[in-house]
Amino acid sequence: MPDAPSRSTPVALVAALRPRQWLKNVLVFAAPLAAGSILQPDVLVPALLAFVVFCLMSSATYLVNDIRDVEADRAHPTKRYRPIASGEVSQTAAIITALVLAAASLVLAFLVSTSLLGIVAAYAVFTLAYSLFLKHEPVIELALLAMGFLLRAIAGGAAADLPISPWFLIVAAFGSLFMAAGKRFSELEHLKAADDDGPHRRSLDGYTTSYLRFVWGVAAAVAITAYCLWAFEVAGNDSTFPWAQWSVLPFVLAILRYAVDIDRATAEAPEDVVLRDRALQILGLAWLVLFGLGALGV
Repeated sequence: MPDAPSRSTPVALVAALRPRQWLKNVLVFAAPLAAGSILQPDVLVPALLAFVVFCLMSSATYLVNDIRDVEADRAHPTKRYRPIASGEVSQTAAIITALVLAAASLVLAFLVSTSLLGIVAAYAVFTLAYSLFLKHEPVIELALLAMGFLLRAIAGGAAADLPISPWFLIVAAFGSLFMAAGKRFSELEHLKAADDDGPHRRSLDGYTTSYLRFVWGVAAAVAITAYCLWAFEVAGNDSTFPWAQWSVLPFVLAILRYAVDIDRATAEAPEDVVLRDRALQILGLAWLVLFGLGALGV
C-alpha cells in the first residue's frame, strides 16, 4: 500500500498536474521559429497562448491517465507515490480538475484560432484513446506517443496561421518517433536489467530491444536526411551567411547525443534528458541560434 499522505491537497494536486512535463510543450514554438516569424508580436502571442493551451490539456490528460491506472500504480515501486495512487488527491477531485482544465484549454484554443482548437481537440482524443484503450497495444501506442509530440510541434504554427513546410512536418514526425521509440527502449532495458516480472507497462511485452533500436535508428536517419534538405531550402532566404546550412552540424550532433542517452537507457523521460544533459543543451542552443539566424534571413 502507498505510504501515508505527506503533502497538503493543493500541493499534491499541483504535483499531479506534472508541471515538470510542461517542458515538452515548448515544441509549440518550433513552427514559428522555422517560419522565421517568432519575434513578430502577432505570431509570438498566439504561440505563447498555444503553450498555455497544451499545458492545460496535457495536465488534464495526465490526471485521467493516473485515475485509469490507479490500482496498477499502487502496486508499482515508484508510481505508488503519485498523488492519486497515494491517496493525497481523491479521484473525485482529480476528475473535476481534469474537466475544468480541459474545458479551459478548449475555450482558450477557440479564442485563439479554430485551427488550434482542432489540433488540441485531436491531441485530447488521441491521448484519451491511448490512456483508456490503446496504451497496451505495441506499435499503436508508439504511434500515439509520437503523435503527441507532433501535434505540439505544429500547434504554434496553426495558432498564428502560418504555412508549415512539408520538410518541417517530416522532421517533426520522425523526430517524435525517435524520442518515443527511445523512451520505450530505455524502459525495456531497465525491465530486462531488473530481471523482474513485477508490475510494468504491458506494451513492453510486445517489443524487443533490437526492434526498438531499429525503429529509433530509422527514425533518426529520416529526421536527419529531411532536416538537411529543409536547411538548404531555408538557406534560400537572403542571409549574409549560410546559417541554416551550418545548423545541420549541431542538429546531427544533438540527435547523436540523444541517441547516447537512449543507448544508456536513460531516456525514459525526454524532459529529464534535456534538463540534465548539459552537452545536449549546448548543442540545442547552438542549433537554435544558427537556424534562427537563417530563418530570419540575417
